[in-house]
Amino acid sequence: MDTFRWLWDADALSNLMAGAPALLLLISILICIVILSKGADWMVDGVVGLATRTGLPKIVIGATIISLGTTMPEAFVSVMAAWMGNPGLALGNGVGSIIADTGLILGLACVLAPIPVNRFILNRTGWVQVGVATLLVIISVYALASTTGEPVLHRWVGIFFLILLAAYMYMTYRWSIQDTASIEENHSDEGITHAGTCLGMIAGGLFLIIAGARLLVPGAAEIALRIGVPDDVIAATMVALGTSLPELMTALSSIRKGHPEIMVGNVVGADVLNCLFVIGAAAAVKPLAIPPNFFTFHFPAMLIILYSFRTFIFMNKGGWFKKWQGAWLLGVYIIYVILQYALNIEIPG
Repeated sequence: MDTFRWLWDADALSNLMAGAPALLLLISILICIVILSKGADWMVDGVVGLATRTGLPKIVIGATIISLGTTMPEAFVSVMAAWMGNPGLALGNGVGSIIADTGLILGLACVLAPIPVNRFILNRTGWVQVGVATLLVIISVYALASTTGEPVLHRWVGIFFLILLAAYMYMTYRWSIQDTASIEENHSDEGITHAGTCLGMIAGGLFLIIAGARLLVPGAAEIALRIGVPDDVIAATMVALGTSLPELMTALSSIRKGHPEIMVGNVVGADVLNCLFVIGAAAAVKPLAIPPNFFTFHFPAMLIILYSFRTFIFMNKGGWFKKWQGAWLLGVYIIYVILQYALNIEIPG
């Protein structure tokens, strides 16, 4: 068991990287970047082909299959951390990823390229996105008010979130087949049409992205440490990068290939899954303690970003997100990271 501990234990992986020569670290980082890029390309091509084959909107595939795949490593790490006695890591993983996905990735994408607003899907999944995050905060505040000790997300919360996850996946599919405009849009000869090949490309792309991200982040952190970057700066930036790198690479590839709706679906779906799947699965394994700084810093930052995004969906009657809206989301995220470093506010784990 200890031989493969690095798969879920960030400290074990960091120790492994600490003993590697600098040249080997640099080579591994370059290889990981190539792997990430290739994996993202495969996955985007597979999604386009699957959308062509099945008639499902690309935004829906991004919000279900892709987001489930990109959040699977976080869920695995969080569940194993809870099982091994570090349950606080799950809450930091989930909340930190929601903030980075919507603030960093979606904000950056809106600044770089025109991003379409699928109002039929986003007016449903977008409300789920902000709704489950608000529910998490409400339950956490209730736990704080109803106990004299440290507030905790109990196992029943985790089980409840997993039930909501199943309902969300089913309702997303139901909403997608009602979106006749998007379905007709995907009946074309674009991309790969063999369903098995498409699913193979999606699975292979996900594997490459997950493997590349898992190895790149601690390698980059070790290089930064050796050239004198302070520990707290590395912690404030690498945590977000590590949890959101799969979504970031998918976003860049989907924009470059002209399918930004995949990125939107992936971000919205990943936010929902980070709350219901990552936090829910970990809480079902072991109750999660809620540190005080979540109530004063992390939860408010998450809600500001999510409700800003919800407002932008409502505002954009023309069907496109504006560059200034992306700049706002990105600006909030940058302020969050700067304050996290300046005030020495840690995410557990």
